[in-house]
Amino acid sequence: MAELGCYSPSFKKPSDVLRMRRKRARSEGPGRRTSSPAVSVDGVRPFSPGPLLNAPGRTSGGVKRRNPFANIENTYNSPKKRALSNTEGEKGALDGKKAAVAVLDGKFIEERKNAGTSLREELLNTDHQKQHEIKTPVSLSEDDSLFEEDLFEPERSTPVLKSPEAVRDVAPAEVCLEFPADWSLKTRLLFTSPQSFSWAEHLKAQEEAQGLSSHCRAEYASLPAHIQEPRGCAELRCGFQQCLQYWQHPSLPWLSLFPRIGAERKFSGKCMPWAQDAALQQSLMSDWSVSLTSLYSLLKARLCPYFYLCSYQFTVLFRAAGLSGANGISALLSPTTRGLREAMKAEGIEFSLPLLEEKRKSKDLGSSQQGESVQQTDGEESTGGAVLSEHSENEEDEEDDDDGGFSWLKEMGVQDKIKKPDAISIKLRKEHREVRLDHRPESVVLVEGSNTFTLLNFLINCKSLVAGAGSQAGLPPTLLAPTAFKGATLHSLKARTVNVKTQVRTGYQDVCSLEVTGPIMPHTLHALTQLLKPAQKGEFSVGLYTHEPTAVLNVPISQTPEPQQQEAFVQDLSRCGLQQSSVQQLAAPSMLGKSALRQLHMRDYSYSWKS
Repeated sequence: MAELGCYSPSFKKPSDVLRMRRKRARSEGPGRRTSSPAVSVDGVRPFSPGPLLNAPGRTSGGVKRRNPFANIENTYNSPKKRALSNTEGEKGALDGKKAAVAVLDGKFIEERKNAGTSLREELLNTDHQKQHEIKTPVSLSEDDSLFEEDLFEPERSTPVLKSPEAVRDVAPAEVCLEFPADWSLKTRLLFTSPQSFSWAEHLKAQEEAQGLSSHCRAEYASLPAHIQEPRGCAELRCGFQQCLQYWQHPSLPWLSLFPRIGAERKFSGKCMPWAQDAALQQSLMSDWSVSLTSLYSLLKARLCPYFYLCSYQFTVLFRAAGLSGANGISALLSPTTRGLREAMKAEGIEFSLPLLEEKRKSKDLGSSQQGESVQQTDGEESTGGAVLSEHSENEEDEEDDDDGGFSWLKEMGVQDKIKKPDAISIKLRKEHREVRLDHRPESVVLVEGSNTFTLLNFLINCKSLVAGAGSQAGLPPTLLAPTAFKGATLHSLKARTVNVKTQVRTGYQDVCSLEVTGPIMPHTLHALTQLLKPAQKGEFSVGLYTHEPTAVLNVPISQTPEPQQQEAFVQDLSRCGLQQSSVQQLAAPSMLGKSALRQLHMRDYSYSWKS
């Protein structure tokens, strides 16, 4: 090693260093070690951040090397901490304690450590107690929520919730006795309440049978306004079982047929005997067409309020006349593409784009208001000139579009040197605005009146409705309805009670919760809230997990009927299989726009929500 150039003569082995330390400890003696300061080297710190070992007033029993990751900013003598201590020294007693806490961060007090608590913790505890004595009411902003999705952990099966105490102290901005109808499909509901949900589990065979029978016969039992013992209320437990039922076609026990958009992973690797069998695919589509025709006939007769058609590309919502403020049968498709819209036009289906029309109306309103302000300031003559100039600019733009946008090449004299695109490229450039709408919420299509029947025939004969390749190849779209129809199978939503952790000041505590999963339709959400209102004594919260492609199905319909006509529609829907209160809620015009409900709270039998 001595012959190597990298060898250092002052290098000592670790065993030699330990031997020297033991020798020094024996020479100093036990009494001197506690009274005299330890021998140190300049610049060596026992702890970092912390004062130098040879600093005045420092007494310690050992030497510790300097932390190599420390810098001047996180040490005791850093300029920032000295300035902080000087400024806070001039403040009151509370600020002085905080400054002392900041100083104690860089020191090591052995006596406090042995006692099990530090002076820093004592100071913080006293300040915390004083703050609780002058406690102010807690308030929530619009961005705060009861359910914190950021706190979800992959290994934790139950989400972390904020403290319900913080919500009780809030004066909600929007509270009423009924919440607006949400036409989007939900994949999961999470109810939380201070009261127990034990009444919703371990149903008896008789209660389950009674719930199924009541659902098939559309019989609803009236519940009392207040239930003292929910677990002993048979009507409540039967009604809960009744609310969980829905009808679906097709039904394949080994496949989950909802959701269909973006569900390729769920279908991959599953047994699909129809994928390579054309005759089997034809048989499936034939049965599916019969079921879809049956649903439309029930909808037209007002015996079915609505139903959903879920394909691998888009979702269609058919609604009976009178629901969501419509004069007749209406249908919403989302999301759509330019190819689908062109195919609908070719079949003679008249439709509208409600969100685009709303944007155009707002732009026209803004331009008219701007024109009125200009007219008030500049007079009628100047306004007329401005309007003429705008029209001329629009005409010039149209001329440029007709010319392909290459008229400026003639002015430069290089029109022969640059190759112009063909007619197809020019047409695609002009239709860029339409293509930009594809797969967006603005692409939602509204079909009303007799055009819905034409849309039904179009969907039955549309070849692109079924995937031609991939994991969903040959599988017909899923039909979901609240009432029975031809070829339908009765399914039940999955409900279970789970342990949910809520965050409080001292840690976490358990909250009673109920989780419902599956294709949750609008009437199911309303029926469950009607049950939970007396069972949970008018106090519960629910987090709603929306199937995002269906959130835009809450767009309002422009043409609304008269109040008398609306009442007649509600009366006609009395045999549709839903409760009268649910029908009245679904008949009200939609007020959520292209958003959906995310949270719903009930406090003192009054609703508040966030979308």
